[in-house]
Amino acid sequence: MKRSIIYGLLGILLMILQQSAYAKQDLKMKKPFKLAIIQMTVVGGDRDINLTHASKRIAEAATNGAQIILLPEAMDLGWTDPSALTDAEPIPNGKTSKFLVQMAMQHHIYICSGLIEKDENTVYNSAVLINPAGEIILHHRKINELDIGHPYYALGDRLNVVKTDLCTFGLFICADANTPDQVLTRSLAYMGADVILSPSSWAVVADHDNEKDPYGQLWKDAYQPVARDFAVWIISCSNVGWMTGGPWKGWKGIGCSLVVNHQGEVVLQGPYGEDADTIIYVDIQPVERPAQGTTWYDYWQKLK
Repeated sequence: MKRSIIYGLLGILLMILQQSAYAKQDLKMKKPFKLAIIQMTVVGGDRDINLTHASKRIAEAATNGAQIILLPEAMDLGWTDPSALTDAEPIPNGKTSKFLVQMAMQHHIYICSGLIEKDENTVYNSAVLINPAGEIILHHRKINELDIGHPYYALGDRLNVVKTDLCTFGLFICADANTPDQVLTRSLAYMGADVILSPSSWAVVADHDNEKDPYGQLWKDAYQPVARDFAVWIISCSNVGWMTGGPWKGWKGIGCSLVVNHQGEVVLQGPYGEDADTIIYVDIQPVERPAQGTTWYDYWQKLK
């Protein structure tokens, strides 16, 4: 028992030393790039309407110089809409996947989006990152799904990152950020992510009063500590619009998309409301982060 306590205390001390070492380093900046958050209306169960709307917004963002575009969770069918059980399609051969690939190639941009995936007889709440050549370079299945999502989606079992000419991206979905101690977010940072992208679907009850209870602190609490500890950007895009099916029928998607920079600062938060359909632009400047796995001696030298 005493030995396990000692090991636990050593682990905590190592974490403190690591975070202090980061704080003392002069981090080099990478080349900036322009990202567009498409905080769009998502109509539950209507893929054609959603893809048509996304097409217009993607074209607008590309025309305005965006190099990468981030779209919401379940952009094609809506989160926990019952249509997931009948209308989910495969990746990469489904209609939504082909649409996103086409948009990336047509506008020569990176596109990241949530979509509902069917793999044989299993449905997943998924997301992809596509490069300008139309290649799916990241494919993620949501791991930390809310209980009310379990009747619709199976759970993912892995995380990954990808190096690009912009930076190294990590990818997860919405509540993946809300695990104890932000373990999934920290894992992506340990894997080398400079920027973590999160398609999301944030909703509130119909009579929610945003002046009395401003939305977003839950996500700031989830993102900011990891951003500070690892010098990583975290960016989330949420949809807007009324939920018309599923367990949250009658709730409203309210946007509030969020950008937290490598110092843990909230750079911007999108507008609130079921009608807050908009594009938000932000200049991202990742930093050159040191590799993980520094020795105890290295930490001690940095703190001297």
